[in-house]
Amino acid sequence: MSSTWKLETAGAEETRALGRALGRSLQGGECLALEGELGSGKTTLVQGVLEGLGGRERAASPTYLLCHEYEARLPVLHLDAWFQERLEALLEEGLAERFRPPAVVLVEWAGRIAAWLPADRLALRLEAPAPGDRRRLRVEARGERARGWLEAWRQAWESEANPG
Repeated sequence: MSSTWKLETAGAEETRALGRALGRSLQGGECLALEGELGSGKTTLVQGVLEGLGGRERAASPTYLLCHEYEARLPVLHLDAWFQERLEALLEEGLAERFRPPAVVLVEWAGRIAAWLPADRLALRLEAPAPGDRRRLRVEARGERARGWLEAWRQAWESEANPG
């Protein structure tokens, strides 16, 4: 079982579909650390994750609010570490204690708060769209449990990309 997955999506809708496949594969307790330039598709992927989890709301970037909480099949915490100091203050005040099952934690600009994140996580780097709106993604499983999460996601994606 490989701990790295590299792939490319053909645009925003396919990036969202990749997120839906991840959402369907989640069991609770997962952490996804997202990195990438502005416009690379981080929030688009999160929207798909929330859809895959059966969430009724459309995920929005939590940049100024720092954290959105969504109800779905599993509780979702969607954080944005762009304003690192403000988010770290919230983490110190107890938000970090909520990073445990069954919550799914999705963090944009995760490198800014890496010390706060669980060691067992999926680290995902998205590259801004290339000509034709294609996005390159690199997912790295960090930890034994994360390797299982990555394999479950790959299988869900194969089912999504090749139905029937």
